[in-house]
Amino acid sequence: MTIGGHLDALYRLPAYAFPGPGERMDGLPDADGFAWRITSDVYDAEEEWTDAFARFCAAVDTTRVRALIVGAWKEAYDTDPTPVIEALVAAKDRFPALRALFFGDIVGEECEISWINQTDVTPLLAAFPELEEFGVRGGSGLRFPALRHTGLRRLTLESGGLPAHVVRGVGAADLPALEHLDLWLGTPEYGGDSEAADLEGILSGARLPRLRHLALRNSEIQDAVAAAVASAPVVARLEVLDLSMGILTDEGVAALLGGQPLTHLKTLDLHHHYIREPLLERIRQTLEPAGVEVDLDRGDAEEDEEDDGTVWRYIAVGE
Repeated sequence: MTIGGHLDALYRLPAYAFPGPGERMDGLPDADGFAWRITSDVYDAEEEWTDAFARFCAAVDTTRVRALIVGAWKEAYDTDPTPVIEALVAAKDRFPALRALFFGDIVGEECEISWINQTDVTPLLAAFPELEEFGVRGGSGLRFPALRHTGLRRLTLESGGLPAHVVRGVGAADLPALEHLDLWLGTPEYGGDSEAADLEGILSGARLPRLRHLALRNSEIQDAVAAAVASAPVVARLEVLDLSMGILTDEGVAALLGGQPLTHLKTLDLHHHYIREPLLERIRQTLEPAGVEVDLDRGDAEEDEEDDGTVWRYIAVGE
């Protein structure tokens, strides 16, 4: 599966694409009523992203902008977005109302998720201490050294392969307001080299006192993640646990159900899985009577078996 559509909303605001070069600029909507997408083209761009951003700053009352969506930049498959980050940081004082930023709203036809080049994105968090939502797409070259941010409530890192040092950086970050954490761990083929032990800082919950929604998904090591979650201290305070989109099998589910009770959850999301019916029924019988909403949709999770008996299973979003 690939990502086929751009974000349609951010921070509960509908997305609005800022006009490209040569497009009409009259009739722009209210600055605070939309999540503004600023984008260039990946291939044969007529305009650099930084030039589009300069036009945006000249045309829109940036003091009222609450949400920004950074779309494609030129040659995202071969070029990291350092100039984009530098432009945003340089303009930080022009965006006092900014509360949400998604960095890399790039779809498959522009650049596959695992080809998107990233870099250290934490200067954006340092520049905007009032941010409440921050999302990044693409794991190649991504860095996320530990930091402190007291305003962030929602953090999303989407990738076909999230480097282990990024996972550890998130776990070591001091995020006292964070309520929603969503990590797409991915596969080693695309840089997702983390192991369950790398999740220790997250699963301890020590620096995440307000966390209520934890998603550790799209992972080739989903069974090991489930086993680690089974005894994780952070689980007791969760409302939503999401282990979807990965290679979750009977082994991981058995470990999860054999650990601490999950009946306090509002939602357990396991969609796109490789669980057989006896374990699916055990999940239903254990959690549904307690009022837990369980998503067991297998989706497009399919197995390929070689002549020698080797079975291949796939995460939901890889390349």
